[in-house]
Amino acid sequence: MNVIPALDLLDGKVVRLQKGDYAKVTVYEDNPVVIAQKFADAGFEHIHVVDLDGAKSGRFENLPHIQRIIDETGLTVQTGGGIRVYDHVRELFEAGLSKVVCSSMAVKNEPDWLRALETWGGERCILGMDLKDGKMAYAGWLETMDEPVEAYLDRMVAEGLQEVLCTDISRDGMLSGSNVGLYSRLMDGFPTLRFIASGGVAGEEDLVQLNALNVHAVVVGRAYLEGYLSLDVMKAYHLRQK
Repeated sequence: MNVIPALDLLDGKVVRLQKGDYAKVTVYEDNPVVIAQKFADAGFEHIHVVDLDGAKSGRFENLPHIQRIIDETGLTVQTGGGIRVYDHVRELFEAGLSKVVCSSMAVKNEPDWLRALETWGGERCILGMDLKDGKMAYAGWLETMDEPVEAYLDRMVAEGLQEVLCTDISRDGMLSGSNVGLYSRLMDGFPTLRFIASGGVAGEEDLVQLNALNVHAVVVGRAYLEGYLSLDVMKAYHLRQK
């Protein structure tokens, strides 16, 4: 299992939202490079960064901060937030990002999403699948897609999808525990896909369960920022075999 440290950026600061609510913001650090450097010093090579401003505006307002992380720490970064069209994906890759996570675009602008998937492949284009009441949510989690998740994934696998970052919105930022049952069902139904678990990680027991499940990766954000998981513990499970 891969453990992927995560940073959410708002106005250039490291923050966390509760269930995606911009009115419920906790600020942890004004300079994201400070925390990113701690990840690098602990031996991590790759992190997940969300541009929360971009998710609202459709412009990559935190891209300069992400580029500083890449330049100053040597970390590779996957990012999401604000990706609306094919050219946005191209812009991010040209700016030095290693992977992009597309959620709203994959639902609202499927032609551009499929074009990006064809151009850069499933190794670099990750589907951001945010689930709300069992449906794919988009547009800041305010809307949900009518097409069943299973039907959508079937179509995407046929188009070359390889990796899915799946967030249980009800648990995001809540430290309520990872939804292991959800990931188990998805892995059983789609054994060719690599699933990244996101949302709810509250402590080492979540890493134990997800590692036992043999999930491809888990994103850890608030649990580290609030001291529920140390970098040493996270690193102990990073790349651990089942």
